[in-house]
Amino acid sequence: MLERRVLNGDEWKNLTVYEQAVYIRIKHNYNGINNGDISFHYKELSNTTMSGGSIAKALSGLKKKGWIESREQGGYYRYQCFYKLTWKYDIEK
Repeated sequence: MLERRVLNGDEWKNLTVYEQAVYIRIKHNYNGINNGDISFHYKELSNTTMSGGSIAKALSGLKKKGWIESREQGGYYRYQCFYKLTWKYDIEK
């Protein structure tokens, strides 16, 4: 869940809509104990208008801005990637 405090924060507002969508999807895959092993596959957003390039750019932006960290890099559509939420702006409760 994203708290109102996060959604109203400048850090969230400075993310692109693509970065926001990817972050929401990665956070959706977080189950409370799998931080660092959160799987994300490009196919999870295949029902949207986001291209693979847009997803890659969003992931890169989220990493540069400190929202997520890569643990294991997969591939474009073939392998899963694994991420860690940094909780830098979005505090775990």
